[in-house]
Amino acid sequence: MANVILQTEIADVQASHGKVRDIYDLGDKLLIVASDRLSAFDVIMKTGIPCKGMVLTKISRFWFDFLGDTIESHLISDEVADFPPPFCDHADQLAHRSMLVKKTKVLPVECVIRGYLAGSGWKEYQQNQSVCGVKLPAGLKQCDKLPELIFTPATKAEHGEHDENIDFASCVDAIGAEAAEYVRDKSKEVFNKASAHAESKGIILADTKFEWGVLDDRIILIDEVLTPDSSRFWPADKYEPGRDQESYDKQFVRNYLEEINFDKSGPGVELPADITEKTSAKYIEAYEKLTGKKFEV
Repeated sequence: MANVILQTEIADVQASHGKVRDIYDLGDKLLIVASDRLSAFDVIMKTGIPCKGMVLTKISRFWFDFLGDTIESHLISDEVADFPPPFCDHADQLAHRSMLVKKTKVLPVECVIRGYLAGSGWKEYQQNQSVCGVKLPAGLKQCDKLPELIFTPATKAEHGEHDENIDFASCVDAIGAEAAEYVRDKSKEVFNKASAHAESKGIILADTKFEWGVLDDRIILIDEVLTPDSSRFWPADKYEPGRDQESYDKQFVRNYLEEINFDKSGPGVELPADITEKTSAKYIEAYEKLTGKKFEV
């Protein structure tokens, strides 16, 4: 198993650190590195998940290639040899977990597409039979397939805060009507194409969030895409509405934190080895099922 990398350290170069990613600003480009950090309930745990950053990067690369005839992305290269100095000399930290990308003006909304009634959408539906202002039929069960895809944008939270669901009108206020309609429609198109592929591999894509950026007046797909961190993937053969589903993500960690009554704030905790190993195995399984390739480092 590969070493866990919680944070990259490149001499004489400063990075900005998100929940999972280290981002190096190279002027008109960015180097985005997916660490093995894990955020649960918006808190970064003290223990990393082996190979997680590699899986996120490899899955994103797969989808960027798969969707290449549908939408332009920010990807330039994920080969360390293509990176500028000094990054090209740090394969020990960057190999298989980093991407050189075009820098864009990031749109300040997360574009969430829901195909099933789960997570915060299910909670909201129980209260008022709608999700982010979208009225839904009565009588739906937890994790039911929705009659049609719904676009439920969210504001991008500041560090340590929670994203906040917004309605479409608020999305228009944030980025303008033309951009809002474009990212809504394009996000649904990308979701449908990805969902059909996942279904052919025995996986249900329940929901996902996309990030978009503006480059030379074009809106392009950025950040990670359709990974277990940004999406709910469920094994199709175990799907049963009316309950929580098994998933290819950090559910083992969430369950453990619930068991120990983690207060979902403050510093993260150390995770037991069996929890990190099971979580790593789920991420790797998702990669192998979606791509049809064996995971190698």
